[in-house]
Amino acid sequence: MERYELLKDIGSGNFGVARLMRNKETKELVAMKYIPRGLKIDENVAREIINHRSLRHPNIIRFKEVVVTPTHLAIVMEYAAGGELFDRICNAGRFSEDEARYFFQQLVCGVSYCHFMQICHRDLKLENTLLDGSPAPRLKICDFGYSKSSLLHSKPKSTVGTPAYIAPEVLSRREYDGKTADVWSCGVTLYVMLVGAYPFEDPDDPKNFRKTIGRIMSIQYKIPEYVHVSQDCRQLLSRIFVANPAKRITIREIRNHPWFLKNLPRELTEAAQAMYYKKDNSAPTYSVQSVEEIMKIVEEARAPPRSSTPVAGFEMEHCFVEDQIPEQEPTSSGCYSSSDTEIISVADFDFGYTAAGNSVACRIFRASTTCNAIPSSESQLS
Repeated sequence: MERYELLKDIGSGNFGVARLMRNKETKELVAMKYIPRGLKIDENVAREIINHRSLRHPNIIRFKEVVVTPTHLAIVMEYAAGGELFDRICNAGRFSEDEARYFFQQLVCGVSYCHFMQICHRDLKLENTLLDGSPAPRLKICDFGYSKSSLLHSKPKSTVGTPAYIAPEVLSRREYDGKTADVWSCGVTLYVMLVGAYPFEDPDDPKNFRKTIGRIMSIQYKIPEYVHVSQDCRQLLSRIFVANPAKRITIREIRNHPWFLKNLPRELTEAAQAMYYKKDNSAPTYSVQSVEEIMKIVEEARAPPRSSTPVAGFEMEHCFVEDQIPEQEPTSSGCYSSSDTEIISVADFDFGYTAAGNSVACRIFRASTTCNAIPSSESQLS
């Protein structure tokens, strides 16, 4: 850890704290996700790291390495200077169809590659899509905490994800295809970019998850009259929002859909993407650590922390000196997880929404309905 210097905290969640760091030698900026040592270092953390390490694609945040400190396990990743796509949509209220398509094309290409690598993400959402900060922002998928590999793990059956993005089949006790559930989440992301609100929440009662579940299961959504969306786009959404996963459009079919192909950037064409789908992927290898080395570090991090006392004079929301980061309470990410033997309940949803409601659904919905046009920044963030 001596080769990195702290710049600032950049986020927090159920996992712990994310921090912006700089490599003292190369001056490269990196993001570090800190997870407290001990009980939180479980098989899910190991799965997240191993799955993320295997992915090499320009629309996926690069995994670099994992290190252990006296109190935390730190996952070192590429830093995306443009922040979350969520913040961009909050600032805009909603996107034009062309802008929404531009980001959706990148999202689908990243997800398509994950699926080719036999990894389903299971928590795709605006908050888990970052931007690289360039004038024509490159979208990058992050946070593989709920991901599963069909090569290494059993078929998903646990109820994980973020409520507004969750597919109907994920609500059952039965096993489901995580790839097909990812397609649904991509559709929700597209809808939010176009409309500025979540498709299956009752705008008059957004915190009522009993209603939300019912609307998801019955595919009850509509595009407001004041939002112009082409017929091709509407047709694509209607093929994504299908309750029966066997009849839902696939990622492959989305990539061949007329709406998706319109104005497709050259680097996202099948010919340009082909290099990432070769067994000997010639994309750069970003991690120098082997799977064996990573698992050894993760196993070491299972031992309880030596100390977790914050530096005197700093409050919870401020930066802490290396190895002295406090555990965080669940914040606005809205993620929830039931055990593999439970079905999601309204109580589970209520907990997730209580943590996320004002900053996610209400914030976006209020931004999109203040006027029938792009709202002011005050109305978005109030």
